[in-house]
Order: sequence, then structure tokens, then C-alpha cells
Amino acid sequence: MKFKDEFLEKIERKVENGERISEREGVRLFETDDLTGLGRVANHANVMKNGDRVFFNINRHVNPSNICINRCQFCAFYRKSADEPGAYELSIPQILEKLKGDVAAGATEVHIVGGLHPDWTFDNYVEIVRSIHTHFPSLHIKAFTCVEMDHFSRISAKPLEEVFEILKEAGLGSMPGGGAEVFSPRVRKKLCAKKISGERWLEVAETAHRSGLKSNATLLYGHIETVEERIDHLSKLRQLQDKTGGFQAFIPLSWHKEGTELEQLLSIPGATGIEDLKMIAVSRIFLDNFDHIKAYWVMLGKKLAQTALWFGANDLDGTVVDERVTFMAGGKTDRFATIEEIVHLIRSAGRVPVERNTLYEPLKIC
Repeated sequence: MKFKDEFLEKIERKVENGERISEREGVRLFETDDLTGLGRVANHANVMKNGDRVFFNINRHVNPSNICINRCQFCAFYRKSADEPGAYELSIPQILEKLKGDVAAGATEVHIVGGLHPDWTFDNYVEIVRSIHTHFPSLHIKAFTCVEMDHFSRISAKPLEEVFEILKEAGLGSMPGGGAEVFSPRVRKKLCAKKISGERWLEVAETAHRSGLKSNATLLYGHIETVEERIDHLSKLRQLQDKTGGFQAFIPLSWHKEGTELEQLLSIPGATGIEDLKMIAVSRIFLDNFDHIKAYWVMLGKKLAQTALWFGANDLDGTVVDERVTFMAGGKTDRFATIEEIVHLIRSAGRVPVERNTLYEPLKIC
């Protein structure tokens, strides 16, 4: 079958031959109007890596507090102080109570991210990890973004390497990929000036990998970033993956605008479904050294995430119980998914559902 856009024939040959595409070619992929052709190339790239398997896990999100010193303009989750409407802080007993039922139901992972609380010490965060590990030793703890790890290093006056060792000893198993946003200094200056730089995020990730921790990586798109800035972001991730091999999955995050300062400052509609599928597809083609591309249904919606399985994605995340960050920004999708629902989405897309653990070791074919 011929492509509507002949440029995609060149890219398909590169994919088949295992050749890396350039940044300029990555930008050109975003510009194509041959969406089905783009999906075909991305699907081919995915099948070459993963066959017809699509992964998911049984996981539970915990966001310990939304009180945060960073105050990013694209974020509707954060609150400035404990007395601001909507602010909350979870105690360790509350966190353990949340996890009890999910562990009993078969959860293998807890995903922990939250605000940079102005009053909590590093020991507070260590105790969260230690308490979870003590009460639920079989549960894999995937916790704290590179932004949070940098914060821990600063408030404890400890080098990153020591921060990682302390958390690993307490029970930390791996790290999520949040906080990367867009590495572009232009974007960060406008939207998250108080957050660590893109260069620092990459430094923290590299240190984590060299400390033996696997992590994920993200890109927040659909706001003021350009296509060139997206590709620059992907290129920096690809370069670091060449060095460390420590990234497990890449997760494109479609920005939700409701309730954010950015929504009030600028008239930005956010990404369309077409842009979401392009982002998944280009990520799969460009990030040739990443094994997994995740279609995060919490942000995409379940039907579009299912469609993304034919645009290069091979992971639907998991059951994702009680995720708060997206829903405080007006997320309209369900608050969780059942195992049966995820399996049905994967099977009806013509793929084979595989339950995995956090480190992408297959547990069973469903």
C-alpha cells in the first residue's frame, strides 16, 4: 500500500533497517497530514520490538499532598498552603489504609508523586516509603520524580547518590517519569520558572540510573511548546538512554487546562485527538532505544488510548486507582479501570494483553 505522504516511505525503510531518524525528520513527521500512514510506520516499529503484546499492570496511585512550593502555571493540582481550599496532606496511616484493599485485590505497584511540601523533611518522605514497604513487602514502590529527588537532596543537604541509597534501603524500587514537562528553557521560564531546569532533570535521571534505579520519562505537550521543542526533548531523552539504558518507558502526557493559571492567561485549547495520536506515533519512531511507549488512558481517555495501540503504543499503564493530578485539572475520564476492562480494550484491538510487573517482567498472558 502506498503512502499518501511519500516522505513516510523513507522513514519506513529506516525503521526496517534499524536506522535512527534525525531531529529534522522528527519535525517533518509531526507535519505530515498522512495520519494513517504515520500510524502504519509507528505500528511497524512497535511490532518489530514488542510483537503483538500490550502490557498493563495492577497499580494504585498515591499523591501524599498537593501543597507545593513550585506553583507551575500549567498545574491545577498544587495548593500554596494548608489553609487554601482544596489543600490536603495524607498521614502515613491514611496512605496505608488506602493501599490495604488494593494489595488484597492483587496490586503489584504503588505509584507515588506529589507536591514539594514546604514543611516536610526528607525523613518524612523516607518514612512513607519505609512504612509501605514494611506493611506490604511484596508491593513494588515506584516513587518520586526527578524534581522531587532534587528537592530531597536540597532540603537534606545530601548528595543525590546518598538520597537514592537511603530511599532504596527504605524500599524504593524505581522512579516514575514526571516533572520533565518540556526541557526547553523558553517554556520552563514561562510556565514553571521555580522548577528545576531540563538539564538538571536529566542529571538527576542519569544519577538515578547509575545508582541502579530504573525510571520512566515523560513529555507534557499541548500548551505553548513548539514541534521543534518536542523533538529537542525527545532527542535529549534518546541521548541519555544511549548512555545509561535506564529508561523503561516513555509516556507522552496530554496537558489538561481546566483550573490552571495558564488557562486564565492564554486561550489555549489543548491537544486534539489527532495531535495525541501523532505524539504517540512520532515518539515510537524517534525513540528507537526505548522499549515501551505508554498510552496513558487517564489523560487520553480509554477509547483513544486503545486506538493508540495501532499508532505505536504497547502499554496502557494499569488500573490507576485514585490518581488526582489529572482530575484536579478537569480530567473527564474514569477514575480507575478494572482488569477486565483493560484486557477487553487490548483484545478488541487485536492485541495480546500481558500483565506485567513494574520492571516489565511478564506475569501472565490474559
